[in-house]
Amino acid sequence: MSALLKKPVKIALVQLASGADKAQNLIHAREKVLEAANGGAQIIVLPECFNSPYGCDYFPEYAETLLPSPPTKEQSPSFHALSAMAVEAKAYLVGGSIPELNTKTKKYYNTSLTFSPTGELLATHRKVHLFDIDIPGKIKFKESDVLSPGNKITILDLPPYGKIAIAICYDIRFPELAMIAARKGCFALIYPGAFNTTTGPLHWRLQGQARAMDNQLYVALCSPARDMSASYHAWGHSLVCDPMAQVLVEAGEKEEIVYADLNNEKIEETRKGIPITWQRRFDVYPDVSAGEVSLEDEV
Repeated sequence: MSALLKKPVKIALVQLASGADKAQNLIHAREKVLEAANGGAQIIVLPECFNSPYGCDYFPEYAETLLPSPPTKEQSPSFHALSAMAVEAKAYLVGGSIPELNTKTKKYYNTSLTFSPTGELLATHRKVHLFDIDIPGKIKFKESDVLSPGNKITILDLPPYGKIAIAICYDIRFPELAMIAARKGCFALIYPGAFNTTTGPLHWRLQGQARAMDNQLYVALCSPARDMSASYHAWGHSLVCDPMAQVLVEAGEKEEIVYADLNNEKIEETRKGIPITWQRRFDVYPDVSAGEVSLEDEV
C-alpha cells in the first residue's frame, strides 16, 4: 500500500483579522502568508471570507467573478492576489474563501480557491452545505437568503505530498463528505471556517476531532480572528488534529499563525492500531464513497 502522505509537510493556519477594506485585507493576507512561509510552511491556509466581513449583507458587495477562468484582475482581485501570494511564498495556498458571483446565473457562492507554488489554480470549492441555523435566544443565520450551494466534493493532488480535500465551515458537520474524501485517499481534510461564539465553544474542536477520529487522517480548521466590533463574531481557535484525534495545535481568539508537522507514520500507526479502515461492514451498510459521487477533481 502506497503512502497517503509521501513525505512530511508543515502546514500553517493563518488566523486573520479582516475589515471592510478589501484591498487592505489582501495586503494584510499577503503579509501573513509570507510570514507563514518564512516559518517553514509548505501548505498555508487562510480563513473563510478572508477578504471581506462575513455576513449575508456583505456577500453581494464583496463578490467577485471567477468564471470564465482565469478572471481579469478587475473581475477578481482576490484570485490574482492569492496566485501571487502562492508564488511569492513558494507554497501551496488554500485561499480560505471569498464571495463569488456567477454573472450568467446571477447566483452567489462561498468559494475557496487553492493555488500551487507556481500560482496555478488547482481547485475551486463552492460551499456545499449552507449555514442556515436558528438557535432561539442565541443566533439566527441563513446563508441561503443570498448564497447558492456548490454541488461537488473537492479533492486535489499536491504532487510532492498527496491528496487533500477542501471544504468550508458548515460542510464539516456532514461526515459523508469527509468519509468520501478519506476513502479516495486523502491525507488531510482542510476546512476554512467561521464558527461563531455560540456554536464555536460547543462544536468547533469537537467537529475537528470527530472527522479525524472517523477517518484517521489529519484535519485542519482555519478561522478568522475574533472581532467583537463586527456584526458576526468568529470563534477563532484555528486548530489541527492528528489521525488519533489529538489536537496538535490550537490558536486563541486573536490574530495568530499556528503550525503543525504532518507525517505518514502517524496515519499508518493509527490505522494499524485501530484498523477500522479494513473492518467496515459494507455488507451491512452502504459505502458512501461508492457509485456516483460528484468530484471537483478526482486524481
